[in-house]
Amino acid sequence: MFIDNFFTSGWHFKKAERDLMSKFQMMNVGILLSSIAVLYGSILNILEGEYYTLAAIEFLLFIVNIFLALLLRKDKKYYDFVSIMVTAQFTFLLILLIYVSSPQEMKHTWFYTYPIIILYLKNEKQALPWFMLLISMILFAPFNPFFHTAYSFFQLFYISFVLVVVSTIVYFYKVRIDQARHLIISQEKQLSKKVEELTQKDRLLSIQSRQAVMGEMISMIAHQWRQPLSTVTLSISNLQVKKLLGEKIEEPEYDETFENISETILYLSQTIDDFQTYFRPGKEITTIDIRELMHKVITFIEPRLKKTDVTIEFRAEGAIIIDTYVNELIQVLLNIVNNAVDELHDREIKDAKVKITLHERESEVAIDIIDNAGGIAKEYIDQIFEPYFSTKGKNGTGLGLYMSQMIMQKQFHTKIDVKSSSKGSIFTIVVPKKLA
Repeated sequence: MFIDNFFTSGWHFKKAERDLMSKFQMMNVGILLSSIAVLYGSILNILEGEYYTLAAIEFLLFIVNIFLALLLRKDKKYYDFVSIMVTAQFTFLLILLIYVSSPQEMKHTWFYTYPIIILYLKNEKQALPWFMLLISMILFAPFNPFFHTAYSFFQLFYISFVLVVVSTIVYFYKVRIDQARHLIISQEKQLSKKVEELTQKDRLLSIQSRQAVMGEMISMIAHQWRQPLSTVTLSISNLQVKKLLGEKIEEPEYDETFENISETILYLSQTIDDFQTYFRPGKEITTIDIRELMHKVITFIEPRLKKTDVTIEFRAEGAIIIDTYVNELIQVLLNIVNNAVDELHDREIKDAKVKITLHERESEVAIDIIDNAGGIAKEYIDQIFEPYFSTKGKNGTGLGLYMSQMIMQKQFHTKIDVKSSSKGSIFTIVVPKKLA
């Protein structure tokens, strides 16, 4: 803005030069005040038909002020010279007013601008001699032998006393402002240093976080691959055992086994792709009947079920079409169903069963996975979705449920709920029918 540029003489100051900027601002204020004073005095003296010499001096000082203002805008190094000139101008102009004017003209009121000018333009050591010169010349005025002064000594003493009081108040106010400014600058430096330290720590944490995520992702991939690889191994083992026992293996059985193995290998490949793009937007959304998706999950886990006494019961009424991330949802469902199968098998539950039901709502589908494994202990139920928490001892990674919850929150914007009783557990997965 024009006003800001005027008071800073058009210069742009860095943060470290704020003191100098403040001085430039006050210098321009001083020049402006001085210019108004001398121009006003010059015009008034001419109109009154008296003091033409004083009017000429005041007008000359107005021209000098213009020169000083231009000098400030030419180079910052001229500040000290301009400061001395403005201080000297104010000092001698105020002395001249005492010597040639009268109390009735009220020109002495300009004296009370002096503390602001002298204390802001010069430091205390430089300001004091000028101030003492002004006070001494004021008090000396009634006793000088060259000019008749209209002010009495008492009047001049009173003006001097008020000037000292005002100067003292302005001085202490300036000191407090300077202290506050230095405190702010000091705190800004400390804050800047603190921010730099925090930025450095943030960089280190970012590197460590990326390394931790890579390690966690490898663990998750291993966890996701473990069951499908077991499925492939079991499928191949079934054929080998039958061959060793001399049992005849029909071609449809071969085709079914190899198809299951092919689907499992495809799932493993898709799992790698999913982890590579997990945090990236723009994944492909597939339209699918959720019943078909559930049959894929059951197909993946069927070879394991043949080695246990666990049965899966799936119930759905009618087609439910959803637009979703198929492979991510399969991962979540497999993790939960596999956990249920593990618990039922480890606890040797009689009539072990995993029941899966679908409940269609207006804009979403709720999938309930219910087991009769005896439930989750109360002290564990609030921890089961935490990373690396497992009740399986060395056999558990503690990543399955954590990863499943993370997938649901990040990809589907919902969460997995769990309820538990002495009979068993119910995991509820809510899936939007359409992903935006």
